[in-house]
Amino acid sequence: MQTIHMSDIYGQYLTMKAEIDEAIQEVIKSTRFIKSGKVRDFEAKLADYLDTNVIACGNGTDALQLAFMALDLKPGDEVITTPFSFVSTVEVLVLMRLKPVFVDVCPDTFNLDVEQIEKAITSKTKAILPVHLFGQCANMEAILNIAKKHELYVVEDACQALGTDYIFSDGTKKKAGTIGNIGCNSFFPSKNLGAFGDGGAVFSGDKNLADTIRSIANHGMKAKYEYERIGINSRLDSIQAAILEVKLNYLDQHIKARQEAARFYDQQLYDVPGIIIPERKDYSTHTFHQYTIKAEGRNELKQFLETKGIPSMVYYPKALHLQEAYKSLGYKAGDFPIAERISQTVLSLPMHTELDIEQMEYIVEAIKSFSQRS
Repeated sequence: MQTIHMSDIYGQYLTMKAEIDEAIQEVIKSTRFIKSGKVRDFEAKLADYLDTNVIACGNGTDALQLAFMALDLKPGDEVITTPFSFVSTVEVLVLMRLKPVFVDVCPDTFNLDVEQIEKAITSKTKAILPVHLFGQCANMEAILNIAKKHELYVVEDACQALGTDYIFSDGTKKKAGTIGNIGCNSFFPSKNLGAFGDGGAVFSGDKNLADTIRSIANHGMKAKYEYERIGINSRLDSIQAAILEVKLNYLDQHIKARQEAARFYDQQLYDVPGIIIPERKDYSTHTFHQYTIKAEGRNELKQFLETKGIPSMVYYPKALHLQEAYKSLGYKAGDFPIAERISQTVLSLPMHTELDIEQMEYIVEAIKSFSQRS
């Protein structure tokens, strides 16, 4: 059996090696490494896939910053979001002198609990920032209804959910990141669509808003050496765009491979004592950026798997409101009990496009063995 990886980026590369190598060489030969046609080509193809406007940028954190800069919020404005996410979700808000207002998450999906959002809205609330965690959308129809009622923006952190479909109650579908006013994405190497370095993108169905975001990402430029607004320098380089353009052709195939791996895990683990498998919601597909179980003996299980040569990861071991850097927000232990509880029980198993049946059987047998010993 081959070594089991948490994310087998190299193994995936080998399946597309000739195409990716050719694309990289094409950029090198052109010497157009910045703002080349490769970037525009990739943006256009991703825009066609998502049916929205796409602005490529430096990384997922920049995507969030660009989104909130484009909305022109003021210091002290409040943004409702989740305490159970990667730090960039709240980091950007604090850096921009906005105030993150946390709402607890659902214990089954780990996404924002929509039943608690309205209680957190004040006269200073200007936006809702849901995170489509691990590859499944938050309840966007409910969030949009709340936002419309209170005249709020909706910015989607879709960095873990590219390719996920949201299904509205009338049966219509939209891709994660294209549902609210603005969507944000990361091309971190292990993502559903991953670069060979950093990269990100911002999505918006509003052409004027998309044009503003594109300007901000390019120093606030209107025309060469003419600047109409304060901006930043955030761009996807041409080599990464070339790689992503190739990989985009395989995105649906790669998502299917993740879903098939998740289905195997589900079938094998659903009745294992002490293990709770991920829950699916009817309103969203799941693209399984991570396959995340809950286990009461999480730390012990993780250590046991390590002895068997099986990697696993904890996303995330401490909720954001308890992080030292964000003490100034005024939250304390007990404020968001679900987020705090699941941070002690979640464990992500190996999940990528190159998992084979022998590896998955070995993983689930190890988990079953641990369960029987416990």
